[in-house]
Amino acid sequence: MAKHIVNAMVENHAGILSKISGLFARRGFNIDSLAVGVTQNPEISAMTIIVNGDAHTVDQVTKQLSKLVGVLEVRVLSENAAVSRELSLIKVACNAKNRSEIAQIVQIFRASIIDISENAVIIELTGTPKKIDAFERMCKPYGIEDLYRTGMISMSRTVED
Repeated sequence: MAKHIVNAMVENHAGILSKISGLFARRGFNIDSLAVGVTQNPEISAMTIIVNGDAHTVDQVTKQLSKLVGVLEVRVLSENAAVSRELSLIKVACNAKNRSEIAQIVQIFRASIIDISENAVIIELTGTPKKIDAFERMCKPYGIEDLYRTGMISMSRTVED
């Protein structure tokens, strides 16, 4: 089964997220990732929903979403037609001996150390899910103490003539 990027523009009011997640639950659709935030217009929010399924499932999702009151627009984006990013905060165990090794990995991945203590560093990394997965694999031998990922946000690419 493939992962599909579904973007929805919705009215920014209380209950819309509940309506959408309820629709997914009632229909038996699974959400792999869900990120929502306001747009340049404070009355509208953008949602990026990552759905795992076949073309029929995605078609059903978009049709059902489009019927909901408060949903203004629904689009399925291909990976080639979208710019997608995810944010991750990762707490990695470290000591005086391996701190510089971890800092080199952070630099290679263009991440940032945003907090440091005697026993750990907290690293902020933005990128594609594959980039974040690769960074996690590199940090695993040092000991990942905590990990938070936002889920992917996506925007359609600008089309130039």
